[in-house]
Amino acid sequence: MVANSHLITGETFSLSDKSDIAQVFLSDDEINEKYKKGEIRIVTEQARYPLDSIETMLDSKKYILNPEYQRRKRWENARKSRLIESFIMNVPIPPIFLYEVDYSIYEVMDGLQRLTAIYDFYKGKFNLEGLEYWRELNGRNCQNLPEQVKRGIDRRYLSSIVLLQETAKSTEEADFLKQIVFERLNSGGEKLTPQETRNALRNGKFNQLCIKLAENDSFRRMWKLPLESEGEEKLLESESYRKMEDVELVLRFFAYRHIEYFKSPVDKFLDDYLKQANNYSDETIKELENLFNETIDLVFLLFGDGAFIPPKEKRDNQTPLKTIYDPMMQAMANYISKKQILLTNHEFIRNNLYSNKDLLYVKEENNRPLFDGRYNNKKDVQARIKYFQGFLQGFIS
Repeated sequence: MVANSHLITGETFSLSDKSDIAQVFLSDDEINEKYKKGEIRIVTEQARYPLDSIETMLDSKKYILNPEYQRRKRWENARKSRLIESFIMNVPIPPIFLYEVDYSIYEVMDGLQRLTAIYDFYKGKFNLEGLEYWRELNGRNCQNLPEQVKRGIDRRYLSSIVLLQETAKSTEEADFLKQIVFERLNSGGEKLTPQETRNALRNGKFNQLCIKLAENDSFRRMWKLPLESEGEEKLLESESYRKMEDVELVLRFFAYRHIEYFKSPVDKFLDDYLKQANNYSDETIKELENLFNETIDLVFLLFGDGAFIPPKEKRDNQTPLKTIYDPMMQAMANYISKKQILLTNHEFIRNNLYSNKDLLYVKEENNRPLFDGRYNNKKDVQARIKYFQGFLQGFIS
């Protein structure tokens, strides 16, 4: 078994077989009393906003567009255009959901894409494209639409449901209720990825650390991701970025440091780890931040942007693989104190990492390739970590 003998003080993780949802038994009288007390009852009001007022609304800074539970912005211009076409045709649009965090200050819980599409339209930031029923308007923008069409759009409204501040008695209760609403709102429609769901329902200081570390330039180059310095537009061209897969990769590094507790499915393993890691001390989180940055930079120095590419016999596939990333990062982290020795031998390491054919195949399973991406249980991950650690050990002992 491969175990991590280099855990940081306070870096704990344990499995719990308890379900987050337990059966609760109350009498009818107790249930009625709970209802009368208003436990977990949300106070709302409704509002309607003329579309031509939304530009001013958002510029007023009274609407917070990026609360932590929102996904990264994902709508392209064609989808924004179809929303505008719906307003032209007076097609009913679902309401947006706001949370009143302070008097007349609101977080956008659901509807960020609709609001920003309307805002960008009135700012003239995109030309209409991909329209189905008003194709003659393709290529136009807000400033050069026919007058009657523009006035018609201005007359439309966007409805909202506002969760009032008095819904919650404390900041903790407010966060809990917002997460409940977000989860229910997103149970249909465009399905959230596992990491988007974690970002919404398991947000905390460790989740924020993973988001921060995903900006590391060496990490992004090895995963063929746009750099943060290239700007939001370039980032949003990347599907992996939009779905927060980069953040999940960072989370995997930390969770797999506790591989001995790994149980399928991996999504639950990551959920459980993040839930506990959000409670780590600031000191532990800072040490883990340094460890990730040192490890990812060491890997980049040794292997360049081809670090997580498959062994030579599969080099036609230039896509980075988790089956290499996960074990290589664990092995490198365990030997981070030997960084200078490894760098001294970087040419040999780079050229001979996959040269041991005897160890690249699982003989007891008919010589199955060790890095076959179809096999990702605990035993397989441990075998891959052992492969990398065994190779690096030759330079250290």
